[in-house]
Amino acid sequence: MKRPNLICLTALPLLLCAPAAAFAQNEEIAGPPAPAALGDDTQEVAFTADVLAYDENSDVVTVTGDVRMNSQGNRLRADKVVWTRSSDEVRAEGNVRLVTPEGDVAYGDSVILNNAMRDAVADNLLVVLEGGGRLAADRGERKDGYTSLYRAAYTPCAVTHPDGCPKDPTWQITAVRVVHDPFKKRIRYEGAGLSLFGTRIIALPGLSHPDGSGGGGSGLLVPDVRFSQSNGLEVSTPYYLKIAPDKDATIAPHVYTDVLPMIEGHYRQLTSLGAFQLGGYLTYGSRIPIDDSGLAIDKDKGIRAYLEGNGRFQLDRDWSVTASGRYVTDRTFLRRYDISRDTRLRSVVEVERIRDDSYISIAGWAFQGIRTIDNAGQQPIALPAIDARFRLADPIWGGKIELQANSLAILRTDGQDTQRAFAAAKWERRRIVAGGQELILTGYARGDIYHTGDVDLTGTALYRGERGWHARGIGAVAAEIRWPLVGSFMGGTQRLTPRLQIVASPPTENLDIPNEDARAVDLEDSNLFALNRFPGYDRWEDGARVTYGVDWGFDLPGVSTRTTIGQSYRLSEMESILPPGTGLSDRFSDFVGRTTVKVGHKVSFVHRFRLDKDSFELRRNEIDAVVGGHQTYATIGYLRLNRDIDPGIEDLRDREEIRLGGRIRFARYWSLFGSTVIDLTDAREDPTSGADGYEPVRHRIGLSYDDDCIEIGVTWRRDYDTTGDFRRGNTFLFRVALKNLGR
Repeated sequence: MKRPNLICLTALPLLLCAPAAAFAQNEEIAGPPAPAALGDDTQEVAFTADVLAYDENSDVVTVTGDVRMNSQGNRLRADKVVWTRSSDEVRAEGNVRLVTPEGDVAYGDSVILNNAMRDAVADNLLVVLEGGGRLAADRGERKDGYTSLYRAAYTPCAVTHPDGCPKDPTWQITAVRVVHDPFKKRIRYEGAGLSLFGTRIIALPGLSHPDGSGGGGSGLLVPDVRFSQSNGLEVSTPYYLKIAPDKDATIAPHVYTDVLPMIEGHYRQLTSLGAFQLGGYLTYGSRIPIDDSGLAIDKDKGIRAYLEGNGRFQLDRDWSVTASGRYVTDRTFLRRYDISRDTRLRSVVEVERIRDDSYISIAGWAFQGIRTIDNAGQQPIALPAIDARFRLADPIWGGKIELQANSLAILRTDGQDTQRAFAAAKWERRRIVAGGQELILTGYARGDIYHTGDVDLTGTALYRGERGWHARGIGAVAAEIRWPLVGSFMGGTQRLTPRLQIVASPPTENLDIPNEDARAVDLEDSNLFALNRFPGYDRWEDGARVTYGVDWGFDLPGVSTRTTIGQSYRLSEMESILPPGTGLSDRFSDFVGRTTVKVGHKVSFVHRFRLDKDSFELRRNEIDAVVGGHQTYATIGYLRLNRDIDPGIEDLRDREEIRLGGRIRFARYWSLFGSTVIDLTDAREDPTSGADGYEPVRHRIGLSYDDDCIEIGVTWRRDYDTTGDFRRGNTFLFRVALKNLGR
């Protein structure tokens, strides 16, 4: 909330110091010479008026008739201004209007200033803030630096209908007295209460907040109320604590009807090098550990907590440090208290150096798996993870050279350990040939050193590799040509770009090398023309292949369409290491593509697909669509992976799901919204899941009211899975947000 009581009563003394050093801007005005300055505090004020009169007997200066004054960006209008020199009292009367440099406007019937313009009294005061808020008071006064408003009301809401007729604001705060303390920079309310839709609903005893001059301050925030099947009724009342201009904290107690209370805290600080924040949740209660079968075992009680933090520091122009950490005491805590739905927590510390021609990263990673199937001893710790890249300034044979060095050590307390280091060089040249085609030539060379141990602790044999030290060399050359053809079509412009790529790589050692970062391989439009279709570095696609495809684009005013489709063919007859079902295991790959359609800001449609090369069956069918605008819209998401991959390969399992969501705005400020996620996977697609082909994951339906100054929402959500002490059931959330009201 802005400090409106300061606007009207502290700016006016500057404007009404006209007698101190005034000069007329209207030639019709005549009067005595400008009087002597009253003191060092006076300001020069320019003014115009229809008539200026000076009574020598009473020593009174009077200006009347459309009086306008201007001083340091403050502008005043009044019907009449009277200065009594003997008492130093200045009175502005009749339709007084003040505009501050910030754009706030104050209205009043009369304003009186005295005590060398330091004290002021105003009647029937109305302040219209630049941000749209309004403050009204029967009377306001300023004395000894303190400002008081009597029988005051504040609202940021409109007080008139669009047709100009008056109406009650949606909400307002009323008070018997409002006092501003400029020394503590705080505004205090006496006898305050909150009125909603014209009805007083709650008293606000002891309400106070910062005046805004110090960038905010301590105070209560908007409460949060919800009901869940696991915890019962929940009420949370956050308290914001401003510790210093560069640091603050928020403390939020959560009180439940069915479980013990929980405390939430967050701390933020800005330093000379950067900023960081810490947060956490803490409670005491029952938790149900989960064994590897996913079944709950005996309950126990103890401390349950979640800790998180992150920060970034810029050490100098090139070097920076980024850190982020997350930890939870048990696997169901985040779900139980509706904090997060993440299934894996990551922690990292990374040092980076970024220059125009180089990049260096030195990082350490740790992971915590919180799925029911996760084994804590199998979670990796990557320390260190080093990646360095350098780009040579001078081209060689017309192409750019990029050098890379990479090192990674992965440790597990009860799993396979792997260390890796490699050095690589890449040469690439792009040119436009005589026929208008774009030709891209690429050369790549890399040398790897690996060491691994405890390979028997990795469940999937395809990922293990051989124990001990291993070295390998990788090389590849590639040539790609693109031929863009542009022309008119159906009143628009179309671009047809055939693409052809040839890649050749000598036989490469793969199976003796452990696979840590190249597991979730799948043929997609994004990697169709990649030098290596494996993600990561631990697997390399060797042999010779030809990849061909076409890009097509079509544009009309407000309409755009993009389509990509392609396939590859392996020239070599040696057996591929790519698993069956990935679309890349045979000599001919599956067909893969993507189509994107946009119609203005109302329709967005994306379809990704993979067609079986033999049966033309859809192996990947993914749709994401949004129809509508900001107020009323519908979203549709559908994914089906039908790749027939060996279910023992854990990273490539098939699944099917649909996601629906939408919002309908009706009346003027009301809207209905909802969403659902349904698992359509059946046993044929994933034999290990036990799914029946239709399993709701969660539903959400809500109703909200949102106008220019308030937001009210009621949301119902139902979860359908039970994990430990997180029970399937209903959650209700009630939310109220009063806009333009600060702490």
